[in-house]
Amino acid sequence: MPTTLIVLAHPEPRSFNAQWAQASAAASAAQGHDVIWSDLYAMGFDPAEHPRHYDTAADVPFDPLKAQQNAAATTLPHDIAAEVDKLRRADRIIFHFPMWWFSPPAMLKGWCDRALTHGALHTTATRFDTGLLKGKKALLCVTTGSSADESAHNGKEGDVNLLLWPLAYTLRYVGLTVLQPVCVHGVHGYHRGDRATALADRLGTVLAQQSKLIADFDTLPEIAFNADKDFDAQGRLMENKPSHSPFIRHQP
Repeated sequence: MPTTLIVLAHPEPRSFNAQWAQASAAASAAQGHDVIWSDLYAMGFDPAEHPRHYDTAADVPFDPLKAQQNAAATTLPHDIAAEVDKLRRADRIIFHFPMWWFSPPAMLKGWCDRALTHGALHTTATRFDTGLLKGKKALLCVTTGSSADESAHNGKEGDVNLLLWPLAYTLRYVGLTVLQPVCVHGVHGYHRGDRATALADRLGTVLAQQSKLIADFDTLPEIAFNADKDFDAQGRLMENKPSHSPFIRHQP
């Protein structure tokens, strides 16, 4: 049976983000998937990597990567062992979260810091094209408070696809195929009157259409990334290779 992991990063269980995540879960279950969850706030997940999570000597400076690698070879912290197991089991990973201050919530960044564990889900020899989660797909389902126009490539709030690129590239680092994000804009609690009614109707439509989105999951467009072979021995993009993002580009 295929498995879908839902990762929800929103503190309010009655939020649209939470409802949207439930819609993804229901649609995935209807497809015959085993659905597993990481509802980070509900779990009380600790997003701060810290020496207290590890059995490390107090007189040795804390090195997060070494601590993770050593724990991966022996015993991972209980909460991280559970997340690593979910990621290994999952065929699809669907993230649901809002944009806060032009980035995903700190809770989700902290989950990446800790759950994408060095030694368990990546090593210096197994990343990007050889990432240990290769063959699995990830989808970002995102809300913004800004409008679609403000979130566009020329929008005042900044191109949401560029704002999401660091998270997408983090997932790419561990081998995941990352699909183009699905964004719902203008989601905030300050609408009044007709605007509030229109928002509720629009969000209801998104929830109703989620089953089709999940049914089409395997045909959804992917984010293009450079392959490992596109870089020279120093890790620089070769002149004859395409640039897929302003984050990795040729000198103008």
